[in-house]
Amino acid sequence: MTHSANAPATIDAQFKALSDGTRRALLEYLVREGEQSVHALTAISGVSQPMVSRHMAKLKRAALVTARRTGRETWYSARAKGLAPVVQWMAVYGALWSQRFTALDGLGE
Repeated sequence: MTHSANAPATIDAQFKALSDGTRRALLEYLVREGEQSVHALTAISGVSQPMVSRHMAKLKRAALVTARRTGRETWYSARAKGLAPVVQWMAVYGALWSQRFTALDGLGE
């Protein structure tokens, strides 16, 4: 299997970013609702604006969201292909585990 030089680092950053429930919820909201301001994300998240900003910075570093500034407000969007490295990793390991489970099922027959 081939990886770009930074693929393992990207996958690590993405799993770390997705390990937090608030970050997952914020990302899911962006996927469903489209681009949102920090103010709007704060209103739906139940956490403070500085905490939302920290969560969004981690999602941005993991290449899961993009940010743009308009005046004093930052707007975030989910990256359409942001989860591709995680999805690819899971597909490879999902297939591997599926093969192993099939082999184990064959042993019981």
